[in-house]
Formats: sequence, structure tokens, C-alpha cells
Amino acid sequence: MKTLALTFVLIIALAGCSNTAAGRTPPQRGYPPAQQALAALAGKVLATGPNGEQPARADAVSLTPAEIDQVRAKKATAAIVMHYTGDGWTDAQIAGLRQQFGELGIQVIAVTDANFEPDRQVSDIETVLARKPTIIVSIPADPVATAGAYRQAAAAGVKLVFMDNVPKGMVAGRDYVSAVSADNVGNGAVAAHLMADALGGQGEIGVVYHEADFQVTRQRLQGFTDTITRDYPNIHIVARLGVTGPDFAGQAQGAATAMMVKHQNLAGIWGVWDVPTEGIIAAARAIDRTDLAVTTEDLGPNVAIALASGEYVAGLGAQRPFDQGLTEAKLAAYALIGKPAPPYVALDALPVTHDNVLAAWREVYHADPPSQVTDSFRKDVP
Repeated sequence: MKTLALTFVLIIALAGCSNTAAGRTPPQRGYPPAQQALAALAGKVLATGPNGEQPARADAVSLTPAEIDQVRAKKATAAIVMHYTGDGWTDAQIAGLRQQFGELGIQVIAVTDANFEPDRQVSDIETVLARKPTIIVSIPADPVATAGAYRQAAAAGVKLVFMDNVPKGMVAGRDYVSAVSADNVGNGAVAAHLMADALGGQGEIGVVYHEADFQVTRQRLQGFTDTITRDYPNIHIVARLGVTGPDFAGQAQGAATAMMVKHQNLAGIWGVWDVPTEGIIAAARAIDRTDLAVTTEDLGPNVAIALASGEYVAGLGAQRPFDQGLTEAKLAAYALIGKPAPPYVALDALPVTHDNVLAAWREVYHADPPSQVTDSFRKDVP
């Protein structure tokens, strides 16, 4: 997963490839029902936790100066055990965790990358446990296959905080501290409304989903398809194909190509996150479908370039991974000082279009956009 199917250079080339397929025109945003629905979603969280928990807000997770002093006195250590690394979302999560742990005096002793392989992640957990960390923050690559290793960590007294996904059979407050997630149902709904906005509320579309036992990607699919079915009766999902990885971009490119060949009137495709969406963009570009409306989740660098240049990506629902990392570190600190923690914390979805992509990047990553994104921004995109 570290080597993405599309590089910055390749995506930047999209800005110069704006020929429209014969008889078709690029999507134009401006469908009032979709815009009204997006406005109504602002600040709301639609998802529930892995065991049906109601979400707490991230801004409710905080520590007083006295509590921070207590945490610092613990001289704790932490390991970050990832399902994979090397994309914008994981980089931002790790950056947020490192920053907050640093402010709390908690030393990060390991960051691991399982390349989305459950067996490798089990080995990573076992290796990390040998270093006796106080805290592990992790996202399971597979909630069933990795559960035994996480239970071993809990039995050893390690304070566990999870990103997005939780191992099968584990319960907050007993086996782990808390789980922190984006509102993935809400992100899917945002992507659905943005699709409807791009298509004027009508057309045939395809769905490229994550074919795995992964709660957050299931929630995205649910949020997208339920919203399309409920709110936009003139938009029809005519094709659904799944990707399993680890080459998510390559598999999605094949899936999108198959959809567009079979369904000549396909007006849009939704991708479950930014990396598969890179494959969708590549497929559309290869057959000169610059009129295709693409929506997705996650503001990765390559889809941000596509948004900035006004090519292919009509919009997306962004997570807030840096803020998730900050929140996860604070919740770990709660456990160190015996402060009760909410079992599930969720951050609301951020709708991103061409108009706000630069500002959204700053909000998501707490940093200025890279030059590849700012240099691609076109002011003449309608």
C-alpha cells in the first residue's frame, strides 16, 4: 500500500486532459435539494459505535492542567500499531498521536505497519508487547483474526485505544479504553449528496466498495447507498464491485473499467476511500471519460489534486484524522489516571469540493496544502 497506483506527477497531468467524450459534458454542481441536505448535515454525527454506542463529541475529550501533570508523572510509553501506513489518513493519525503524546510526556516507542495483513499485525503486536508499552493505539487489520493478540495485550495490562475498528468480542471499559472514529455513515451520506449535486439528481452510477469485515467501510457504503436510495429516486445504482487489497487502486481501476464498459450511460462512480478512487480516476482517464462524476471519502493528496484541478472528483466527505489522533492520545491519558472515558467518540464529516479544497486541507491536516495541490488549483472551474 505504500506505493500508490497514481503519483503526484500522473495526477497533475489530469489538469491538461480535459477533452470530453463525445456527446457528454462534465458534471456541473448546483442541485438545490442536495445542497440543502448537505447544509442540514453540518455538525451532525450519524454513526454509532462498534457495539451500538452513541457517539461522544471529540471536543468533549479534554484534560485539565492538573490532570496533564498527573499523566506526565506516569512516564508512560506508547506503541502505535497500524493496519498499514503511507497514505494521508495514516500519516495524519500518527502525526496527531505523536504531537499529543509529546505534550503529555508519553514516549512513542514503536510505530508498526502490517500492510493490511492480519497475520503480520498479530506478529507486530507480539513484538511490541515484548517492549512492555503502557499504551497501544491501533486499528485492527481484521477484527476477528487479530482479536486474540489484542486480548493478550489487554490481559498484560496495556491500555488499548482503537481507531475506527474494534476486535471482535472486545468491550469498551472492560477490554479497551475507547474507540475513536470519523462519522463514516455521515461521510457516505455526504458523498451521496455531492454525487446528486454533480448529476442534477439523476443518472446511473456505480459503487466500488471494500469487500471485507471492516465496520467503518461498511458504514460508508451504508451511508452512501441508503442516502441515494432514500433521497434520490432518479439516481440508480446499476453496478457494485468490491476491492480486497492490498492493491486497492489497481483493483478499483479494473472494477471501474468493467463498469464503464458494461454500462455505457454510467454517469458517476463512488469509491470507498481515496486510494481506490485513484484507480477509478485512472480508469476514467484511460477511456477519456472526463465527464464522469466521482465522489469518495478521505482527502488524500491525489484526490485533492483532482479536486483542485476540477477533474473527475466532484467532491468527497473528509475525515479529520489529525484530530482523531489528538483525541486517541487524550483518551489513553484518561486511562492512566483513572478518568472515565466515553466508549465511542466520533468526529463529524467535512464536505469538500473544488471551492473549499485548500481550506479543507488545512482543517484536516493542520498544515498548509502541499505545493502539488495549490499549484493545481484552477480558478476557472465552475
